[in-house]
Amino acid sequence: MENISSIAVFYLNGLNETRSQKYIFFLFTLLFYLLIIILNLTLIAAVLLEKSLHEPMYFFICNLSVNTLYGTAGFYPKLLADFLSDTHVISYTGCFTQVFVIYSSVLCEYSSLTVMAYDRYVAICKPLEYHAIMNTVTAGKIILILWVLLFCESLIPIFLVMRLPLCGSQIDKLYCENWSVIKLSCVDTTLNNIYGYIVIILHVSQAFFIVYSYTKIIRECLKSSEGKSKFVLTCLPHLITLFNFTITTLFDIMYSRYGSRNTPQILRNIMAVVFLVIPPLLNPLVYGLNLTQIRMKVRRLRKRKVNSRT
Repeated sequence: MENISSIAVFYLNGLNETRSQKYIFFLFTLLFYLLIIILNLTLIAAVLLEKSLHEPMYFFICNLSVNTLYGTAGFYPKLLADFLSDTHVISYTGCFTQVFVIYSSVLCEYSSLTVMAYDRYVAICKPLEYHAIMNTVTAGKIILILWVLLFCESLIPIFLVMRLPLCGSQIDKLYCENWSVIKLSCVDTTLNNIYGYIVIILHVSQAFFIVYSYTKIIRECLKSSEGKSKFVLTCLPHLITLFNFTITTLFDIMYSRYGSRNTPQILRNIMAVVFLVIPPLLNPLVYGLNLTQIRMKVRRLRKRKVNSRT
């Protein structure tokens, strides 16, 4: 039995069955990660460079892309390095840094979607009060407060895990994850579980708020054809993003806690990373393709690049 005093690194066992095809996996993962970066940077640039997009809704969308780049930076670079290495290890400090980045990114994503639901609720159900309640300055303050609070919220489980003596260093995943480290503990983890349930209840309550907001929005939009078109243009992309992120995140949580070790490794890997694969790629596509102003600005940016080359 190992003790925490002797554990300097953790061993990530998720890639043990991919050694023979590691260069193929490396190439596809690199291309996929570059695509995520390009799509999200394009969306961020479109919002920041176009003055007509300097509105709360677009700032919140921009924040989603910033959070995507932040969260994926905690996963893909390490994964790419592991593909090229024969030993898949991560330092004790590196492990908890990765846990913090991925954990805070997930919480930020869901809280951002909650704020966006409130923004759409005010815009559609209380249009005359919208600019008094929500403006660019208010949106900036909300985003800043959101990041500060979620960083603090994400540090608590890190400290709760770091206090635990560990009796192992083998993590059966592609990356370090809070629950995987807790399972290595030699002692009772009731306090960690209690905090985990508090976080789950807190963010499930956000889901109820989102459902309430969209119930009100849908009722309001059904009153007129203009309302229906506004719903399709501004709310439908948000609902797609919300549904996509909720399902993939719940998938990972349920698998982490209750998944069977008898499941084939490749299937376990897919279930463990689905929330780090689908939402980062789908979000910029959903917003870029469905929101006309963003789509038009992206086209302008492309034309400028073509003209500058010629």
